[in-house]
Amino acid sequence: MRNTSSSLSVLAVVAVAVAACAAPPSAVLPAPAPGASTPSELAALHDRYRVVGLERRDFTHARLWSGIGMLVEESSRLERTEAGRSVEGRPIYAVRFGHGPTRVLLWSQMHGDEPTATMAIADIFAFLASSSDALAERLESRLTVVFVPMLNPDGAERFQRRNVMGIDINRDARELVTPEGRTLKSLQETFRPQFGFNLHDQNVRTRVGRGSRLAAIALLAPPYDEERSMNEVRDRATHVAAAVREAVEPFVGGHVTRYDDTFNPRAFGDLMQQWGVSTVLVETGGWRDDPEKQFLRKVNFVAFLSVLDAIATGAYMGADPERYLELPFNGRSVDDLLVLGGTLVAPGMPPYAADLALNYEWPLRREEARIVDVGDLREYEARDTLDVSGLFVHLRAAEEGVPYVAAGTTPATFEVRRGPERDSPLVWRVVDGVPLPVEEGS
Repeated sequence: MRNTSSSLSVLAVVAVAVAACAAPPSAVLPAPAPGASTPSELAALHDRYRVVGLERRDFTHARLWSGIGMLVEESSRLERTEAGRSVEGRPIYAVRFGHGPTRVLLWSQMHGDEPTATMAIADIFAFLASSSDALAERLESRLTVVFVPMLNPDGAERFQRRNVMGIDINRDARELVTPEGRTLKSLQETFRPQFGFNLHDQNVRTRVGRGSRLAAIALLAPPYDEERSMNEVRDRATHVAAAVREAVEPFVGGHVTRYDDTFNPRAFGDLMQQWGVSTVLVETGGWRDDPEKQFLRKVNFVAFLSVLDAIATGAYMGADPERYLELPFNGRSVDDLLVLGGTLVAPGMPPYAADLALNYEWPLRREEARIVDVGDLREYEARDTLDVSGLFVHLRAAEEGVPYVAAGTTPATFEVRRGPERDSPLVWRVVDGVPLPVEEGS
């Protein structure tokens, strides 16, 4: 979310804003279905069943299954099978739960660097495997659920979006060139789910509509044709999407959006809808001071269990589709940090007025920052803003004698001083994109 204050001292000390995680006063809290657990009760369950060892987002296939393989194998409620193999031969596991008449398919991490839902699914396995809670028993008797926690293990190995063939698996639903895509299609054909959940992470810089808030969760009941037509299958999906919104609002109220609903004939979500599976896309964005998405992991856990229960009880049909349809669309992506109002000191040229835009390679961790734009950027928007009006920005490139500023490659490590001279009083030290204030005289 954007810092609208004129300075950025808030970034000097990282603070966990617990109050920011609570629902705003205007949030509409969901009324639980008969016998259903409330979002707050599900959040408490997550504290009990959260799997240890997945605290960093860049875990591999081996790390995931070393953490949950035994609990899945030893559980009488969960059945793991090998649904397919990746390009490099890693097993793509499907985990089956329940014996009820309603069939649900959830797949995660078809993009290897999008693991938030995978972490939540691991926690759900821990809950389902060992809980005697009435919720687990209800889900078991009324649903049959197949989870695919990591569809792209080769991508996860490298923490990259695509598989090792260079193909985006989520754009392979039509041609089915990849073994991972064929695995998912085979599951759809053999399992014949009535409901599907396509689970992703989206750009953490994405705004809510035209506002300044960042999107924490984006939802989509994908279209099945270019006209965005509505049939019974997609209508059910809009009810399910509304139920997901109701589950997450108490935690991220005001930060929930709709994903772009342009029909894509290559995408799995769109074609699942076309194939008769009422499908919802869930995209997890970012949340302040949650660099490894551990808070959003809990939000996912609550969302998935809540909506599975709503499907099990039929309560999802009582969710008003307008609660989904009225959501603002994802807005544009914003930069990570703006440095506004300063005078740039660069080698071989006189100082000149220029704003800076900075982005991180790892935006949630605020690591590996680069200057991505230079000039008059007053109309730009960013998650945070540093006002250096009347001050001078001394780039590290100037110290090293680099005779130019290269947007996109120049490191975002520099000093902000009171004058153009290198020995003038120091005000800010920006280290790898993180502004650190300097006390006068130090």
